[in-house]
Amino acid sequence: MDLTTNYLGLTIKNPLVPSASPLSKSIELSRELEDNGAAAIIMWSLFEEAVTAETESMVRFLQDQETGFAEAGNGFLPDHQDFTGALDRYLENIRKLKEALDIPVIASLNGVTPSGWISHATALQQAGADALELNVYYVAGDISQTGLQVEERYLTLLRELRRHVQIPINMKLSSSFSSVGHFVGQIGEAGANGVALFNRFYQPDINIDSLRLQSSLHPSTSADALLAMRWIALIYGRYDGLSLGATGGIHTPTDAIKLLLAGADVVHLCSALLRKGPGHLALVLRGITNWMEEQGFETVDEFRGRVSAISVPNPAEFERANYVNILDSYSFSPGVMV
Repeated sequence: MDLTTNYLGLTIKNPLVPSASPLSKSIELSRELEDNGAAAIIMWSLFEEAVTAETESMVRFLQDQETGFAEAGNGFLPDHQDFTGALDRYLENIRKLKEALDIPVIASLNGVTPSGWISHATALQQAGADALELNVYYVAGDISQTGLQVEERYLTLLRELRRHVQIPINMKLSSSFSSVGHFVGQIGEAGANGVALFNRFYQPDINIDSLRLQSSLHPSTSADALLAMRWIALIYGRYDGLSLGATGGIHTPTDAIKLLLAGADVVHLCSALLRKGPGHLALVLRGITNWMEEQGFETVDEFRGRVSAISVPNPAEFERANYVNILDSYSFSPGVMV
């Protein structure tokens, strides 16, 4: 049975690619992911804010030391080169993963400023990353900003990065764009090799006792994958050469199979692996191969996109028809209606 998949121009052994998570910080856990079937691995995100904050903290520390102990002379102060910053640690992790693994290593970058995006992306490429995922975690909170301006922010970033980076680029998108399908096409024209649908924006919560905002984390569920499934099914086959990755809500073999039937090139797992460990990846892979055997498929390409909008008899089921059918088929619980 041949599970070989083309992703971002890379030939990988199957369509299972663990998404950005703390698991990639451990060489041992990354090896376990590979041993259990990971075809590539996306590293945890490098945040420009974290790099900048750590650098500024070090500068303040050295300046305070110089102010307080000037009489000790320059030799008293530690050399800033002796400090290993967040960027250095990330680059070293890339090198170690490349040495330890036989699968592609994809770096993940979350920037803020144009210079930060470019300098860090260039460094990740030089460190040996096989591809780069852009985790543009941008919430359009400025109500004076138009949707077109938000989209142009992404496209400008991508075009500029493409001028400096030669390795494949994958852009992780949210579902908040007004016309996802059209925007994905623009992303491809701007130089991306693939998109990941969809980035989950973690929502702040309100503590009603302290009357303050508080952080909250709600792991994904299988139901979350349906949003990506719909849009991948609508986009599949429309843009040649653009890889489609499904992220958010893939927990079971059934989840993965649905996304592949919709047209995904790869499926990304995160919450399920954090909860159940790297061994869960092997369970998902076995589930896919068992299903393929039952259905008589010998390759993933034989069924990828079989239930996409360009393949099903009634494409409207991916749009408004499903909404109407669900409402019409709903039945009340006994006793609700008299």
